[in-house]
Amino acid sequence: MSIILLRQASWRNCLDRLFEGMDKSLIISVVRHVIREFDLRLDELHNDSTTVTFQGAYTGAYQEGFRRGIPTLGIKWGHNKDHRPDLKQLLYILTVTDDGGVPVYFTSASGNTADDKTHLETWQIMRELVGSSDFLYVADCKLASTSNLRSIDSLGGRFITVLPRTRREDKDFRKRLIETPESIHWKELYEITDDDGNVLDRLSVAGQRECTSDGYRLLWFFSQRKAVQDAQTRANQIEKIRQKLNKLQERLESPKTRFRNRPKVEEAVAKILAGSPVGHLIDGQIQEHEIEKFTQATPGRPGPNTQYNKKIQIRYRLSMDLHHDRYNKEVATDGTFPLITNAEDLSEEEVLRAYKRQPLIEKRFSQFKNDFEVAPVFLKEVSRIQALLGVYFFVLIVQTLLERELRNAMEEELIEDLPLYPEGRACKAPTTRRVLDFFEPIQRHQIDRDGNAEILVTKLSPLHRQLIKLLGLKQSQYGKVI
Repeated sequence: MSIILLRQASWRNCLDRLFEGMDKSLIISVVRHVIREFDLRLDELHNDSTTVTFQGAYTGAYQEGFRRGIPTLGIKWGHNKDHRPDLKQLLYILTVTDDGGVPVYFTSASGNTADDKTHLETWQIMRELVGSSDFLYVADCKLASTSNLRSIDSLGGRFITVLPRTRREDKDFRKRLIETPESIHWKELYEITDDDGNVLDRLSVAGQRECTSDGYRLLWFFSQRKAVQDAQTRANQIEKIRQKLNKLQERLESPKTRFRNRPKVEEAVAKILAGSPVGHLIDGQIQEHEIEKFTQATPGRPGPNTQYNKKIQIRYRLSMDLHHDRYNKEVATDGTFPLITNAEDLSEEEVLRAYKRQPLIEKRFSQFKNDFEVAPVFLKEVSRIQALLGVYFFVLIVQTLLERELRNAMEEELIEDLPLYPEGRACKAPTTRRVLDFFEPIQRHQIDRDGNAEILVTKLSPLHRQLIKLLGLKQSQYGKVI
């Protein structure tokens, strides 16, 4: 027990020390070393954020404060990206390269911090890291505030982001799609196919040049695959409304129902529709019907002369119909999405392909949450939590570098795939998780004999040796040098 407590005290000590040193300069120094060592390209950077969710009160960490003179964050409620609005959170902000999706900067913020407030500071740090403003900064629609775009543009920066649905330009274009679709001429850019040549997606751009009110390029794209996904998503959401109304109907028909008056039923239906993104497409209808209920006028065993009292109860039936005009308007805009950029030197296809690389960062968030299992966090002290998030960032760098080096080596050796999946199935894009799982059965034993250490390593398969070679390691030293 004493050994366990000693170990806990030791790593808590390490986190405390790391918190004291975990600042921008430390992160930049480590990343600059990585850039030099692995010759990373920094011409295109992708930024996004996710949430780290916490279970528990964390009352002492709700407000921002200071520990040893260093600011601490607040674990608060906010827009939870894990779809857990009932839990508190911290914001985890990450920037990665287009070159292998390698993380080059991270920061964290209090749980109620709005994403649009974090971009300008991150971009300025990236300018310091790159040494110039001439890099492409790609982010979601939270970047597209007037102050963010003007600041980056005025400093010589280049950006690609999504036009928010709240902007007037978005409403105007979608209105044209609905009312005069023939006025929009689409130009096909490229197709996405699978290994057998089957077309998975066709992407087009609206031919007319559009500009935002700020004067930036506004490009409207159409994706056939996204159109199908939009239609399927809408159908799923409508089906969820139907299921919720059916459950409400069961409650209405129960003898013990509490829905005895129409206003209460209307409130319940309105709540279901308001809680869905497609609620405005549904017309929830409520019909009244009467139920006759007879009870004996006097107590006792009923007979031929027993009199009964008739009582009328009002019950409700629910049904739903589509607002067809609204529905058809939604269908008319399926598959379309707008991008804003100030990069005049990029073609429409180059802008689209750059934005399509944004899922690189989503992959890193997936590894962060699934491979590393960042949550649940078994720490209460917010300063140690902040330090732990920094540890995860450095580990994520190591993981992505290993992945990048292996894939680059495969490309240089003209290796299309490796049999890393179960049953020896082909793997075209090996991940660090897949490689580590493959090496997990390998064992290393050290035998001490009269002061001489003998190291024994499980026999490696040909694929193990191939992986070691691709990663630039020496087979003779594997498992024997620490």
